[in-house]
Amino acid sequence: MSSPISLDDNSGAGGALPVRASTPDGPVVIEARGVEKTFRIPEHRMDSLKERATHPFTRMQYRELHALRNVSFDVHRGEFFGIVGRNGSGKSTLLKSLASIYALSGGTIRMGGRLAPFIELGVGFNPELTARDNVVLNGVMMGLSRREAERRLDAVLDFAELEEFVELKLKNYSSGMMVRLAFAVMVQADADIMLIDEVLAVGDASFAQKCVEVFYEKRRAGRTVVLVSHDMGAVQTFCHRAMLLHDGQVEYIGDPEEVAMRYFRLNFAEGDAEEQASRGGVVFDANARLVDGWLEGETGDRVESIEEGEPLRFSVVVEARRELDDPMFGLHVLTANGVGVFALRQTLTASDRHPNRVLAGQRVRISGTLENPLLPGRYFVNCSVARTRRQGDVALQVLRLADFVVHGPEPGLGIVSVRGRVDALVEPAPEP
Repeated sequence: MSSPISLDDNSGAGGALPVRASTPDGPVVIEARGVEKTFRIPEHRMDSLKERATHPFTRMQYRELHALRNVSFDVHRGEFFGIVGRNGSGKSTLLKSLASIYALSGGTIRMGGRLAPFIELGVGFNPELTARDNVVLNGVMMGLSRREAERRLDAVLDFAELEEFVELKLKNYSSGMMVRLAFAVMVQADADIMLIDEVLAVGDASFAQKCVEVFYEKRRAGRTVVLVSHDMGAVQTFCHRAMLLHDGQVEYIGDPEEVAMRYFRLNFAEGDAEEQASRGGVVFDANARLVDGWLEGETGDRVESIEEGEPLRFSVVVEARRELDDPMFGLHVLTANGVGVFALRQTLTASDRHPNRVLAGQRVRISGTLENPLLPGRYFVNCSVARTRRQGDVALQVLRLADFVVHGPEPGLGIVSVRGRVDALVEPAPEP
């Protein structure tokens, strides 16, 4: 393995470094201005006739829950826009407001295109109807003609792998079957704007892989997608921009990596960080910014796929957000479902000119060539940047670099191939 790491001076090489894909500059297709949503929640519920009869003059008292407060943002045509936040921050409420499931308490939302939502399991489905009827009905609700919805039925069932259950009523479907059917309907509707809520958190591993492939296809096709997720890796991989919600308000809109770090900070507050530090734990912090990361072919050009057994050649450029003392850089290869395959770690090579320290604003270039034990499939590469803090603990940041596909004649069992020899010999029959 070869993994050279060098320190680049911004003043000389900064302009020559490649940059990641920028946010699409097409027209605005989603415009939200001052969006407010308030729910009235009863303090004391009276659900039975007996309660109402014994307390006929009791007045219902309500409290107000402000789920969304003055939320404003734009989404451009062809943009993958992420929405993240802790549970209860208003993510799903905002998505349902965009889909016109909830009426706004204030503000405006303008949508420029046909909409396909994937928001909640079973929403828009009638459990008393068959899969065939539900597919046609949902296609019509998403703007297709009845003939077009019927024409796409086979494609929906093929994607969902439910051909044998087309005449079965949905009330008899399992939750996994419902998820596959709902997602397949949304994909085949081929709408201008897709609203997706935590699709990668449900279903089995095979379905999650199909979702990932659909996201790549839609991104290449320039479709507009609004993605709500707790998976910061997915947000960093797919989204051009992201928005962080907290207590119903916009905390930040911008670079997905910055949004991911702010999200981690909300989940690991400073008090928690100090407690972790006292136990020698790991603290999440914004150590660096990913400038670029890519996989190289044999001739040095950028590639998105390699052949099985072909070496893994990679290059990464990161920029320090703050001074990094004794930094540690790690490369982690994961499957499409987030299962770790292997990891490598490398310290910065110290010299008289550059001691084992990276100043804020300086760039580090990491490159190397690895043996490729991966079987055919899709994989991700993450880069971790760790630094030592004054308290003695480690401040860690994980950046999603790139994804790639390993091609081969046929998929094998497992994730990696190993070399070895196995003999199978027939032993002589025992004597009677």
